[in-house]
Formats: sequence, C-alpha cells, structure tokens
Amino acid sequence: MTDPYYDLSEDWELIAASFQSMYGLRLADALRDMKWREFRALLGGLDGNTPLGRIVAIRAETDPERLRSFTPEMRRLRAAWLTRRARQKPRQEVDAFLADMKRAFLSLADKEG
Repeated sequence: MTDPYYDLSEDWELIAASFQSMYGLRLADALRDMKWREFRALLGGLDGNTPLGRIVAIRAETDPERLRSFTPEMRRLRAAWLTRRARQKPRQEVDAFLADMKRAFLSLADKEG
C-alpha cells in the first residue's frame, strides 16, 4: 500500500533530501546496496522535520483552523496535490471495476465447468 500523501517518482528529490537530512545517507549511493524492505522502512520513518515530512504535513492537513493559517504557498501546494489525486481517482475506480468484473467472469466460468 502506498502513502496517499507522497509519490515515489514525483517526490523523489524530496525523498532524497529527506534521507540526507535525517539519516545522512546519499540515497543515490545507498540504493546500490539497500534492499526494498529497508528502503520502505527508512522512508516510513522520516519525520516531519524533513523536506518530505513538511510537504506531507501540508498535503495531509484537514483541520479547518490550521488550514486557515496556511500561507498562500502552503495552500497552493495542498491544492495542487489534491487536484493531482482527484485526477488519479477515476483511473483507480475503473481499475477496481475491471477487477470486480474479472472476478465475476471467473466465478461464472467455474460454475460452468
């Protein structure tokens, strides 16, 4: 399952900067020897004081009082993320529908056999 508040490819520079600031790792070098499980654990352990953590906090905020105190730049960042996620959602819904249809057809085929 992926975190809904960051994207591995679009946020790669933030991720690399966050690994550098929190763990002292140059991600491009460290990835040569790092297993996927270790990368995921380190990524999940990034805190709010990293570049990615600060952006995720802005994207994930839902408290109306805090949203009112956002700067124009913070509002822009959050709105851009929400817009991007909204565009992705219909594709996810189509994929889920197609998966449901596939299961239904496979179920029907099993009953015929």
